[in-house]
Amino acid sequence: MELTTELKEYINRSVLCWLATASIENVPNVSPKEIFNYYGTDKIIVANIASPQTVRNIKHNANVCISFIDILVQKGFQVKGKAKIIGKIDSRFSEMEKILTTMTGVNFPFSTITEITIERVKPIIAPKYILYPETTEAEQIENARKTYGV
Repeated sequence: MELTTELKEYINRSVLCWLATASIENVPNVSPKEIFNYYGTDKIIVANIASPQTVRNIKHNANVCISFIDILVQKGFQVKGKAKIIGKIDSRFSEMEKILTTMTGVNFPFSTITEITIERVKPIIAPKYILYPETTEAEQIENARKTYGV
């Protein structure tokens, strides 16, 4: 499944994402990730900064779910797909690394990258939009700013 313009925009607007994996014993693990972006036409990449459990889980079970939202608009996406750990010996590593280090500089070194090939995408939307369909994004942003003091 290809990355849409809207999906790319939400990746760019989101401060964090949450990457869900499962261990070989099928124990779930959800880990926040700060450094992520899109790559090519159908992939999301995540820097593995302090992610030993995530990496271990993906090596045993490639099925993952990654979610991200614009915290003020309170909309985003849940993406399911197959993950692969990309190491420095992979020919694509340096190209991916350049994309991710533009976000980190040299402040967060990483030696592997999680590459997620997108299979399914589902929108995430705050319940207020559903319960009160007249809610605008501008109103939602104003309410979020008040609630969270930003």
